[in-house]
Amino acid sequence: MDIPKVIVDQFMKFWYGYLNCRDKKLEITFLNYGFANHDKIDLDEKDEFNRYPIQLYNYITSFRNIEGLDILEIGSGRGGGAGYITRTFKPKSYIGLDLDENSVEFCNEYYNQKDLSFSHGDALNIPFENNKFDVVVNIESSHRYTNMNKFLKEVHRVLKNKGVFLFADFRDDYLVDRLHSQFQNSNMEIIKRENITRWVIKALELDHVRKKMLIKRTLPVIFRTIAKDFTALKGSRTYRWFDKGRLEYLYYIMQK
Repeated sequence: MDIPKVIVDQFMKFWYGYLNCRDKKLEITFLNYGFANHDKIDLDEKDEFNRYPIQLYNYITSFRNIEGLDILEIGSGRGGGAGYITRTFKPKSYIGLDLDENSVEFCNEYYNQKDLSFSHGDALNIPFENNKFDVVVNIESSHRYTNMNKFLKEVHRVLKNKGVFLFADFRDDYLVDRLHSQFQNSNMEIIKRENITRWVIKALELDHVRKKMLIKRTLPVIFRTIAKDFTALKGSRTYRWFDKGRLEYLYYIMQK
């Protein structure tokens, strides 16, 4: 039996705070669905555990050399992507912005990397000045925003001239055209648009055992069914919707 979506949404709000208390071994630093195409990137041994979520970040940010650039990630979560990008591609600065104060506190304590920091803030009211960032990254976060047009306006405001917006997220199939229209009306140029759903599904399949193990190890039985849907574990409603085309995962590169 499927869990009602409203309950899944409430679970998402609860999830971050619970992880801070429960995840004592700091195993869960990535929460995206992952990416697995024909290219398998080289990773350090310490990163292999999170291969597929890392590959999503790598694919989204590998459009150009970002060394020496100022980067803002909106919806940085537990900070895994920010940590990987900062130590691998050497930006001048990387700021992770998140609405969840527990996550921001966790990240500022856990990550000890030069030029990496985390701030509390709202995606619809980004707490930074105009024309500050070369790159804005937004991965698997926007589907929860209440006003996508306002978010895009804020992204445009904080980007430098010719700055780039890197976006990856999923939408219900009937909302895909609406999202594209919102991008077209954002005062930013669409440089690339790609449906990466098949590569996300592949990652979900390859990462199934690891995620199932983490759910069993970190969550009491009462939360496991909803966690399977939240993480799109094989057999869950979310996984089936991706597989049947009811959910599509999209990647955009935009330029101011």
